[in-house]
Parts: sequence; C-alpha cells; structure tokens
Amino acid sequence: MLTLSSLSNPPIQSPLPDQQSLHVSLLQFCKNARDLQQIHASTLKTGTFHHPWIASRLLSLYSDPRIGNLDYALSIFERIPKPSSHSWNTMIKCFVENHRSNDAIALFCELLCESAIPPDNFMLPCVIKGCGRLRADEEGEQIHGLVLKIGFGSDVYVQSSLVSFYSKCGKITSARKVFDGMVEKDLVCWNSLIDGYVKCGEVDMAREVFDGMPERDSFSWTVLVDGYSKCGEIEVARGFFDRMPVRNVVSWNAMIDGYMRYGDFVSARRLFDKMMERNVITWNSMISGYERNGLYVEALAIFQAMLEAGMMPNNATLVGALSAVSGLGLLDKGRWIHLYMDRYGFKYDGGVLGTCLIDMYSKCGSIEDALDIFQAIPKKRLGHWTAIINGLGMHGMANHALDFFAEMQRIGIKPHPITFIGILNACSHVGLVDVGRRYFERMTNEYGITPTVEHYGCLVDLLCRAGHLEEAKDLIEKIPMRSNEVIWMSLLSGCRNHGNVDIGEYAAKRVIELAPDATGCYVLLSNIYATACRWADVSALRGMMKEKGVRKDPGCSSIEHAGFVHKFVVGDKSHPQTECIYSKLNEMGVRLRCAGYIPDTTQVLLCVEEEGKEVELAHHSERLAIAFGLINIEHRSPIRVVKNLRVCNDCHLVTKLLSDIYDREIIVRDNSRFHHFKNGSCSCKEYW
Repeated sequence: MLTLSSLSNPPIQSPLPDQQSLHVSLLQFCKNARDLQQIHASTLKTGTFHHPWIASRLLSLYSDPRIGNLDYALSIFERIPKPSSHSWNTMIKCFVENHRSNDAIALFCELLCESAIPPDNFMLPCVIKGCGRLRADEEGEQIHGLVLKIGFGSDVYVQSSLVSFYSKCGKITSARKVFDGMVEKDLVCWNSLIDGYVKCGEVDMAREVFDGMPERDSFSWTVLVDGYSKCGEIEVARGFFDRMPVRNVVSWNAMIDGYMRYGDFVSARRLFDKMMERNVITWNSMISGYERNGLYVEALAIFQAMLEAGMMPNNATLVGALSAVSGLGLLDKGRWIHLYMDRYGFKYDGGVLGTCLIDMYSKCGSIEDALDIFQAIPKKRLGHWTAIINGLGMHGMANHALDFFAEMQRIGIKPHPITFIGILNACSHVGLVDVGRRYFERMTNEYGITPTVEHYGCLVDLLCRAGHLEEAKDLIEKIPMRSNEVIWMSLLSGCRNHGNVDIGEYAAKRVIELAPDATGCYVLLSNIYATACRWADVSALRGMMKEKGVRKDPGCSSIEHAGFVHKFVVGDKSHPQTECIYSKLNEMGVRLRCAGYIPDTTQVLLCVEEEGKEVELAHHSERLAIAFGLINIEHRSPIRVVKNLRVCNDCHLVTKLLSDIYDREIIVRDNSRFHHFKNGSCSCKEYW
C-alpha cells in the first residue's frame, strides 16, 4: 500500500529503460487518483521514481486539485534532489491555490536561499498573489523590490499581480503607481484597481477608472454597484445595476445587500422575487438584512423558505436566523434551529455559532440552556464568556456574572470592552452601584480600555436606576465625548421612575435637541407630568406630539405556542380565542381579589375615573398574553411572555400573585431584562 512513509524513504534501484518508458507513457494518460497511486507505487518499486521527468510528472498530477493530494505532492517535492524551476513553480502554485499562502511564501524564501534557480515570471505572480491573500504588505513590498532588481518590473503578469496585491492591502497609491507604469493593461488589472479604490472608500476614483476602461465585464460593473451601495449612494448603485449588459447573481446580491443596508427592505424584496437564480449569499443577505432592520418575523420566514427551496444554509445563515429568534424571544424556534444544527453537523464549539446559541437561549428566557451550551464548549473563547456574562446580567444573576468574570480572568482571558458592558448592566439590574463603579475604574486602570459612550451610558443607567439622578446628570455633563440621546434617555427614564420633574425636563430638552423625533422622550416626559398630576402639561405635550406627527408605540406582548407567535395590545379583541381569553381574565380578576390584590391605579397615566383606570390595568397586553398561556400551555411548561415596554408596577404585582395562584412559572422579558415569577415572587427582587 502507498503511504507517506514510503514516499519519505523510496527504495533506490537501477531502473530498466523499458520500465521508464512504460511509466512515462502511463503518467501521460493518467486521469484519476486511484491509477495515479498505483503508478506511483510501481515507480517506487522499480526505482523509476528518481527519473527527473517521472518525479516532475508525479508532482504535477498530485498538485492537480481534480485528482491530486497536496500532502503527497509535498512529500514528492521534498524527495527530488534538485527540483527544476517547473517543480518549484508547481509546488508554490499548489500552496496558494489550497489557501496555504504562508507555506508558499516560506517555500519561495527557501528557493532564494538554497537554490541557484532564479524566480521567473510564472513564479513571481503566484507568490505575490499569496502575499495579497495574507495582506502581507511588508513581504509583498520586498518581493516587489526583488522584481525590479532581477528585471521583471515590466512584465505584464508580474505588474498585474502587483496591482492586485497593493489593492488588497489597501495601498491604493502604490497600486496606482504600478498601474500607471504599465504599457499593456489587461482586464484583470483594471478590475483590481477599481476594486482597490472601492475597498479604500474612494468610490468616485473607482468610477473614474471604470469610465476609462477599454472593456468591462460583470465584475467591473458589480464592484461599482457594491461600492456605491455600501457608501449609501443607493440610487447611483441602482443606476449602474440597471445599465449592466449582463447581470450575474453577484451583482443582484450586491444590490440587495445595498438596499438592506439603506433600510429599503421593500426594494430588496422586489429584486429578490425577480431573481431567476439565487445562491446562499442571496438568502443570507435577505435574512441578515431583515434582522438588522428589526423585521425578525420576515427574517425567519425567508429562512424557512430557504430550507423549503432545498438550499443548504451556512454558518452566516444560522447566525442571522438565531439573531432573529433572539429578537422575538421564540424559544421553541430557537431549539428547533439548534436541533437542525446538530442534525447536519454544524459545529458551535469553536466560534460565532456557539456565541449566538448562548445569546439566543439567554434572550429567549432559558438561561439554563445558555449555561449548558457554555459548559459544553471545551475551548471557550472571549465571545463565549462575554455572551454568558451578558445573559446572566439580563436575568438579574449579577453575582453569577461576576463569578464568571473572575474565572475568565483566572484562566488568562483578557476581557473585551463589550464584556464590561455586560458587567455594568449586570450591576445595574440589581443595584450594585459601588461594585459597578469599581469595575468601571478597573476597565481603565487595570486593562487600559478607554471607556466609550456605551460604557458611560451603562454607568449612567446604573446610577439612574438607584436614584442617583444628580450624580448621573453631572457624569453626563463631564464625559469626554459628545453624549448621545440614549444616555439622556436613561436619565429621563430614571426621572420617570423616581418622579423627578426638574431633571426630567432638563434631560428631555437635551434629547429633543439631539433627536427631535424621539417618540420615547415625549412619552416619558408626559408620564412624568401625569405622575405629578400636571395634566395641563400632559395635554400641551400631547398636542405637540400630534403637531409633529410623533406617535407613541403601543404596549405589545407576545407569546409563542404551537409554532405561532400570538401578539396582544391593551384591550385587544382581535384574537380568535378572544372570548376564552376574556373569560380567563375575569376568572383571574376574581382570584386576584380573593388573594388580596388592590389595583395600583397610579400606573394609569390618564385623566379618567378610578373605575376606568382599573379596567385599563386589567386589560394590559401582558395580562392578555398570560391568560392565553394559562388556557393553552400545559401546566408543567413555563409561560414565556415578551413585552416591548417596561413592565408596570401593577402588572408586576399581578404576575407575582398569578404565579402563586395558578402554580405556574411565568417568565417575562421586557425592554431591558427578564423577570422570573415563581411561587409569588420575582427574580428581580422588586428592583427594575
């Protein structure tokens, strides 16, 4: 049997002339790997392996990706006493084509140091291509110097490869200098320069080169479509797309991705529906585009259609689908995708898929599953640690999050800035103000991480939740970068929770300066006025909202059951089970009053009679969702509700009582954290 060890130590025999002729003839007509290995074994047995032409031919055949084997090729090359220029070229090309450019460059260095054979105009473009793939700009520049020294500076193939290399490395000035010095420019060279300009963000320069091209192909057009799409000039991109003589799937994908980046998912969908041919990138662009735009249901619908069309997803597909599931909080759908990954052999223990699974289970309310995934990963990376710390934090398990952070430090993994966002959020959700301050200082002093506006936002949120509104305001005024509306909204939200009108008005003014159409700002300020019974101010503010066309997002709660997402708004009567749901609501009301419940009507910020306020509370969206869950979800399974707004105090109290009355675990995800209700208590311990 032919083995690599037999290649390393071939027997040395004196071959007969007729044996050499036979092997030469056989190798000339060899077409498959099985025959090649049999001929190879015969050359070792008879000693004809050492014939220069035979060894070279074996090397060429093993280097052929259709029938060859790179490890065999390398073993043969190493056994050739004095490889020819052709053999060196074959091996370097083989390494580059098999994405082992490091080995190609190392072999080229070996040629320069140990061989008298000079590099030629076949070898140099190949090794320069390898440098481009690795973005090895220093090595590529050294080879460019060698090119000039040995007289290949005017060779069209070498020059073309240099233009491509410099373009890939972002050294567009050097690429243009080589390009301008070329007497003869082929299409590949023109395309490389256009691509380089686009990658450097100089799309107008790319267009200038495009306009000067003597001929163009689909790549030329597609690069410009992609470039203008990515820089936000979507109409210009569409103009080039419409003018393309022939559109391939890559150009369609570039245009779809551009529309999705621009937020025009309607136009993206129109193009998608018109496509005669789609590849996995097409589907991924739609899935990730919908997910980025918050259209999670549409993203999952496209994912399902992709599977039904028989298209096999890749890692990027699953990342988009899992992110959409996380946005909706659909645990059953997430578990189905997890099972699909296991069934088709997708590995999630080495990178982003594992991180996405941890994040998905955390955001869908099953921190236990998130912990199981984390513990099952043998070699945990920074992303896995950060995801589980974030997950524990949003579930109010701050002490566990801090323990994981300490363990991460103990094993020598340096935290990422996002890791500290998870830590600060964890402290914020349980009121660990002093602990949060210390971690904020450690981030800078111990790890040298410069706080971003997001880190300051987390610290402001920590202070606001704890009622330190003056300190939070002073911090915002002192942070070294320009504050954004999110930070001021945190302060405004804190003022709403703690009833501070003066600071609330100040924060609202700053939000409106930064984002005049920020709906939440007007709503929070209106609520602050309503809590203080300043109804004239409430009326004036609502009139202003009407003038500006600003509309309050209605409270909405959703619950997953039997593969469908059921959504409810306050007083909703559109569900097919409405009659049963309201009957259950009435039953819940009776049992709540028997348990001593008294409605907290201060949570209804409307100038209406007390009875009207009680009816409003009783029909809040999460109560409708819980009633649906009590009717439809089997007793041993938790009821999981996702709400788009903060849970009000009265609904929080009611959900605690219902978990005890009906002996049910109820998990609610609001717009900032999870509440786990069980046996009449909540995991947040009344701090949210």
